[in-house]
Amino acid sequence: MLQVVGGDHAAFESLVGRYQDRLIGFFYHMVRDRTTAEDMAQEVFLRVFRSRERYTATARFSTWLFRIAHNLASNQRRGLARRREIPLANSAGFDDEVRAEDQILAEKSALMPTRLIDSKETQDVVREALDSLNERQKTAVLLHKFEGLSYQDIGEIMGLNVVAVKSLLSRARGKLKEALERHI
Repeated sequence: MLQVVGGDHAAFESLVGRYQDRLIGFFYHMVRDRTTAEDMAQEVFLRVFRSRERYTATARFSTWLFRIAHNLASNQRRGLARRREIPLANSAGFDDEVRAEDQILAEKSALMPTRLIDSKETQDVVREALDSLNERQKTAVLLHKFEGLSYQDIGEIMGLNVVAVKSLLSRARGKLKEALERHI
């Protein structure tokens, strides 16, 4: 990012390449729509580029990036709540891609179709359990488990201290355990 601050556009392209899929995955888990997730990731990079001259290396770049992503996701949810949009159908774009990948893997590894169905059902159950969490719990779980961020980094992203992050994750784990127990 320091190279980007110095005007190196290739360095910015490198950052986009390194973090784009992670951001799309983070947003997809939040909004369940591939197109919206891609748009939101693009918006994060736009904000990074616009604020490049004000960037100071006080934390890791990924922490700063996910702080921007967290704020954007929070703003997006507030905006949707005000508009009260109701999706007419389940957004199948990303799920179709996953199913196609699953089918290719099944053909290559000769997995039985029943195993694929079981895997898809398990994914659906975990998604439902994640969706049962409140916004803050879900964000903390996604950042910790899917992005591998430390409690300290999550705290910086969400504006919490480490103890509050631990507490938030503990409550989220309890709620996930409760939601998943009936399926195990």
